[in-house]
Amino acid sequence: MQALKMQVLEILNEDCRTPLERIAVMCNVPMEQVAKAIEEMENDRIILHYAPIINWDKADRERVEGMIEVKVTPQRDLGFDAIAGRIYRFDEVKSVYLMSGNYDLLVLVEARTLKELASFVSEKLSTLEAVTGTATSFVLKRYKQDGVIFDGEKNDNRLAVMP
Repeated sequence: MQALKMQVLEILNEDCRTPLERIAVMCNVPMEQVAKAIEEMENDRIILHYAPIINWDKADRERVEGMIEVKVTPQRDLGFDAIAGRIYRFDEVKSVYLMSGNYDLLVLVEARTLKELASFVSEKLSTLEAVTGTATSFVLKRYKQDGVIFDGEKNDNRLAVMP
């Protein structure tokens, strides 16, 4: 079952809209077995969410994205987890990563305007007692995300069939 789950994860990671019937054919197992594997992985919180990759530059929605390098003082007996938990609860925060290197946390944020994003950094994030420093960079253009190229030819991953 573990090998099947890994196959299913790879397929869903490539395209989370792949129908169960197609996954079953690709894995050479009954559809019910695929459905059971997916349900188990959802219950075990291996699969957390299904989401598309959206090119917001082509959509009619204004938004500003930033990546904030955050230096923090870890809390006794809780390490970085407690401060990360406080940070990821803010609505503006889309992702939080514990990092190695010159800073401790990388926080990906989103707001409607540059002013809203700056306000988040200055009024919410920087005021947390464990935060000792921040450095904010803004996303100017997205070229590739999760293996998907934004402004390029659409890849045709089908196998060529020769007569």
